Order: sequence, then C-alpha cells, then structure tokens
Amino acid sequence: MRILVAIQGHYGQRIADNIRQHCPAEWEAYTYSFSSDLPAIVDDANEFLPKELPAADLLISLGEHPGVAQMIPDMVKKSGAKAVIAPADNRVWLPPGLARQIKRKLESMGVEVVYPVPFCTLAEKDSQNQYIREFAKYFGRPEIDIELDRDRIKRVAVIRGAPCGCSPYVADGLAGVWERDAVEKAGLLHHQYPCLATMVMDQQFEDTLMHRAGLMTKLAVEKAIKGVKVAK
Repeated sequence: MRILVAIQGHYGQRIADNIRQHCPAEWEAYTYSFSSDLPAIVDDANEFLPKELPAADLLISLGEHPGVAQMIPDMVKKSGAKAVIAPADNRVWLPPGLARQIKRKLESMGVEVVYPVPFCTLAEKDSQNQYIREFAKYFGRPEIDIELDRDRIKRVAVIRGAPCGCSPYVADGLAGVWERDAVEKAGLLHHQYPCLATMVMDQQFEDTLMHRAGLMTKLAVEKAIKGVKVAK
C-alpha cells in the first residue's frame, strides 16, 4: 500500500515517522510538508502544491491549519488516492463544517473519507474501504497483549498502536507495574509521551480530545488484563 502523509509541523511529523517505523515492510510512505503560514481561505491550491505528488492509495491529512484540509480534494487528484483519513485531534485544524464539505466533495469523486476524533479512535469497522481498513489493522485504537507474573505485568506486546507512537512507550513503561495500578499508570504514560490532542472541551463528546485519547489507551490495558484473567 502506498501512503501519502500531508504534514505541517511536529504533530504530523511524529505520526509520519511512527508509520514509517512500524508499518509492514511492503508499504511505501511519503510525506508532503506545508508551510505554517497558509491563508485562512485557499483560493488556488496550486499556489501551495507541486505539479505532481507521489502516487498513493491512501492520503492521510495531518495539517495544523484549516487550509491544509481545504486542499484535500486537490491532493487526492494529484496523488490518485482512493481513500482519505483526516483525523481531528484539534477541531481548529479541521472544523466539523469544513469536514462535511470535504466529505461531500470526495464522495462526488468516488473517494472514501473517515474523520477519527481523535486519530487513536480509528477502527477497521469505521470503513469498508480496503485501504482504510488495511491501515487500521496496524494503527488506530490501541490493542495490546499483556503477560502477568503473579500480580505484576511481565510483558506487554502492541498489536495495534496509536498513530502517534505512544503505544510502545506505554508498553515499556508498564513492565513491572502491579496489575491493580496498570490502567491508571497507562493513562499517565499516555500524557507523558506526550499526547498532542487538544485540551479544549469538545462539544460532541463533552470532554477534551486529550482525555478521550487517554481513555483509548486505558481501555486497551483494561481489556488486555481481563483477557489474561479469562485465559487463566
């Protein structure tokens, strides 16, 4: 699978680096970087995009400004992407109204798009598109496997990692932790990584997206520990 990741700063760069580090060997991952000084409204995307972009099956838009999101249809045309993942880790970067406009435009082009809020909530069931589902096998809502030694965590294996790369960090930090403390510790490690999702209260979830992201990691640990107990 060929992936094009549109980035604009540290937030997107960290995700792109993690994808390259942990994706299957046969995947190809490219990045295109936008400048930080985009206008509020992009009238002509050609002013900010090259004549050609790397050919891709999947476009991942990780802009830190609404202008990047406005250019998603143009990036699709130039790359030939057949699917788009545009996370909303900060609603300022991708307002809901703009997301709906882009979705309608992409649907008219025959291109599937998903908007995970935040990125680490992405799951295979969110789409029937083969490229989005393939990506979500490896990156999205965290899934881990835990091995216990009596009441302490002996080993943690990452099955599916958060796109930002925090899952291996959390896994390493849980080694030796008492089982009863593992969920709370996972939440602390997630924040320390650090999580870059916004701390602004989100109207849809009545919670911050950073807290929602931390919950995904904590639930993964809770589920893994329950799985160990059931297996016993």
